[in-house]
Amino acid sequence: MTEQLRDIINQGLWKNNPALVQLLGLCPLLAVSATITNALGLGLATLFVLLGSNVTVAIVREWVPKEIRIPVFVMIIAAFVTMIELLMNAFSHELYLSLGIFIPLIVTNCAIIGRAEAFASKNSVPLAAFDGLMMGLGFLIVLVMLGAMRELLGQGTLFDGAHLLLGDWAKVLRIEVMKTDTQFLLAILSPGAFLGMGLLIALKNTIDAKQQAKQLEPIVEKAPRARVTSLD
Repeated sequence: MTEQLRDIINQGLWKNNPALVQLLGLCPLLAVSATITNALGLGLATLFVLLGSNVTVAIVREWVPKEIRIPVFVMIIAAFVTMIELLMNAFSHELYLSLGIFIPLIVTNCAIIGRAEAFASKNSVPLAAFDGLMMGLGFLIVLVMLGAMRELLGQGTLFDGAHLLLGDWAKVLRIEVMKTDTQFLLAILSPGAFLGMGLLIALKNTIDAKQQAKQLEPIVEKAPRARVTSLD
C-alpha cells in the first residue's frame, strides 16, 4: 500500500473525519441516529452517493468548465441521491418512510460537495473512488456509533428494526440489553444526539492528545542537557 493510500485512509477514517473533525452533514446525522438501523441506512446511502459522485466527477473533470463546476457537481450528486431514494422506496419502504426528508437532503451534504470539489476534481478515478469510500466509511462509522449509543440508552436495545433494512431474517439480530418500562427520551430526542456527538468528539480529541504526548516523549528524552558552569 502506497503512502498516498495510507494518508487517504487516515484522513477519511480519523484525521479528517467528515463528522468528527469537519462537522459536516450534522443535520441528518443528528436527526435520524436514534437507532442503529436508521443510522446504518442513512450511512450506507451517503457512502453510495459519495462513491458514485466522486467517480463521476473524476471522469468528467476535464470537460467541465471551472465557472460551472459547482452546479454540475450538485446535479451529479442529485442524480445519485435520486437513484438511492428510488431503490430504498422500492426495497426498504418502511425505512424509507422513517428516514423521510433526510434522504433527499443528502444532496446538500457539504461533505459530499466538498470532496467532489477538493479531491475528486483534481485526482484520478481510482484515487477519487478510494477517497469517497474512506470518507463514506468514516461518516458511516460515526453514525452507527451514535445510533448504538442513543438506542442503548433510550430503549435498552441494539439493532431494533434491523429487518427494515436487511429483510425479515434480520429480526434475529435484535438484542435486548436491558428491559425498560419507559423510554429514556433525552437519549432518543435531539438533545441526546447533541450530547452523544459531543462525547464522541471529546473521545477522539482525548485519544489524539495522548498520541501526541507519546510522540513528544522521545524528543524530550533525547534533548541535550545544558551544562551550567560557575564563573566564581
